[in-house]
Amino acid sequence: MAIYLVRHGMDDEGYRGGWSQRGLVTEGYRQSERLGRYLKENPSAFHIHRIVSSDLPRALDTANELARELEIPAQRTMDWREMNNGVIAGMPNEIVDERYPGLYFSGLQMEERYPGGESPLEFFTRIRETFTKLRAEQASSQPEENVIVVTHGGVINIIYHIVQGLEWTNRSPKSPSSYTSLHKIELQNGKWIISVENQTAPASA
Repeated sequence: MAIYLVRHGMDDEGYRGGWSQRGLVTEGYRQSERLGRYLKENPSAFHIHRIVSSDLPRALDTANELARELEIPAQRTMDWREMNNGVIAGMPNEIVDERYPGLYFSGLQMEERYPGGESPLEFFTRIRETFTKLRAEQASSQPEENVIVVTHGGVINIIYHIVQGLEWTNRSPKSPSSYTSLHKIELQNGKWIISVENQTAPASA
C-alpha cells in the first residue's frame, strides 16, 4: 500500500499562501488536468482508491480535477492544510511587507505564532498527528489500495523529515516540491520509505 502526496497546482504567487482562500490560476488547472489524465491512463501503476484533500481552495481545486478524471470523490479536511499564517493569509505580498515588515515563516521562533495563526511547532504537531493516523489507516488496508493526499509544499516538507528521521524546524532545508508533483511513500518490510520524489506528469499527458 502507498500514500501519494500531491502538491496543489499553481496559484497566484503575488499573495501570501498559508490559509489563503485564493484558488488556482489557469495554469494550475492545466497542471491538475494533466496529472489527472496521467493517473487515469496508468491505473495499474498507481491503483488509486481514495483521494483526500486539504480544504483550502487551491488544494481542493486540484483534488477536484483529479477526482473528475479518476471518478473518485475527493474527501476534504482541515487537517492537511498548510501553516496557518493568520491575518496575512491571502494578503498581497507588498501589503504584508508594509504592514508586517520582516514577518516570514523562517523568522519565527518555534513556539511563536503568526498573528492570529499557528506557531511552527503547532504546525509540525498537527501534520505529524495527521500523517500518523493516515499511515495506520493505510497499513490496515488492502495491499493494492493506495491513497492520494492533495496538500501543500510546507506539509510535504515536514513529512519528508518525519519519514527520513530528520529533525524539522521552520529553518530546515526544503525538499523539492513542484506544482502538482507526486511523492510516493510506501510500506516496505515494515518501514515507510519515500520511493518517488517530486514526479510530475509528462507534458503530453
